[in-house]
Order: sequence, then C-alpha cells, then structure tokens
Amino acid sequence: MQPIARGKRIIEYLGEVLTSEEADAKGGKYLFEVDEKYTIDGSPRSNTARYINHSCRPNAEAFTSGKRIWIWSKKSIKTGEAITIHYGKRYFDDHIKPVGCKCEVCMKKAARKRDAK
Repeated sequence: MQPIARGKRIIEYLGEVLTSEEADAKGGKYLFEVDEKYTIDGSPRSNTARYINHSCRPNAEAFTSGKRIWIWSKKSIKTGEAITIHYGKRYFDDHIKPVGCKCEVCMKKAARKRDAK
C-alpha cells in the first residue's frame, strides 16, 4: 500500500525446509530452491510471498541467506504495482512455457503481434 524503493528487502519466502529429495517426492508449485540440497515448501497460505507473480522482466529478485529466501526490490515499485520475480528457468520451462507466459511483458508482446496482423 506504499511505494518500495530500489534495493529494499520486501518479504521472506516462508515454509518448511525440505531436502531436495523430499521436495522432488512431494512436488508442487510453491517449492523454492534454496540451493542444490534444500528447498522451501512455501505452500502454506500464511506464506504471503507465495502470491508474488512471475514476470520475464521482474521488479524484484530472490536472495538466499543460509536456508532462508528473501525478496528484494530490483527497482522502485509504485504503490499498487504488483511485485514480481522471475521464477527461474526450470519452473518456467515446466509450468509456464507449456501454457504460455501471462506476465505483463509477454501479454503486451502478444497484443502487439495480434494488432500487427
């Protein structure tokens, strides 16, 4: 409900820390890799960071600190503007690419292509 300056910590991605093997066995869309060994299961609704959408040109990015993941602003974010991150190549290829990216950047590109026809 207020602007966020560039370079500010916004929110932590919360959830149970799983081993990579546990995460692979569990599956799901809210699994966020910390590193090659650990993943955070962000599926609980109390993890409000799980509602951050994907964008091919995001205004925020994730950083790990130990077994924690923090979301930081990459640029200034206006009041009311959605906070977005790039979900990563593997998630993009597995979940987004098959149905087509619906981020604001890609939707604008698709509209321009339709309008040009």
